[in-house]
Amino acid sequence: MKSMPDRIEKLCLAKGLKMTEQRRVIARVLSVSTDHPDVEQLYQRASKIDPRISIATVYRTVKLLEEASILERHDFGDGRARYEEAPEDHHDHLIDANSGEVIEFFNEEIEELQQKIARQLGYKLVDHRLELYGVKLKPGEK
Repeated sequence: MKSMPDRIEKLCLAKGLKMTEQRRVIARVLSVSTDHPDVEQLYQRASKIDPRISIATVYRTVKLLEEASILERHDFGDGRARYEEAPEDHHDHLIDANSGEVIEFFNEEIEELQQKIARQLGYKLVDHRLELYGVKLKPGEK
């Protein structure tokens, strides 16, 4: 019995992409990822489901999904491209400089300030990406 298509697979089908069984596995792995995995992490997770998947297949699939605007690529300064499903709602990222953990957040004040700055400089903001890098505070530290 074939499983129901996941979110990313549905997006692929809607955009007319051919879905091989290996692409379905990779799409499924991406759909259930709660982090921002790189290609190596995707390969490790997908090959546990289907050992026939090669890292080259993961690279090709990720590139295809990125070009189709299904995945969004991030470079969080650790030298590896990381991926997430292209978000429907805008959010920004806080990256733990020690662990590499990525925390997604939305802050209305920051959004308004960015619009204000763009207007002050004579621009209409059409898109932006905000990445904050920090280290976890120790108890009692400010």
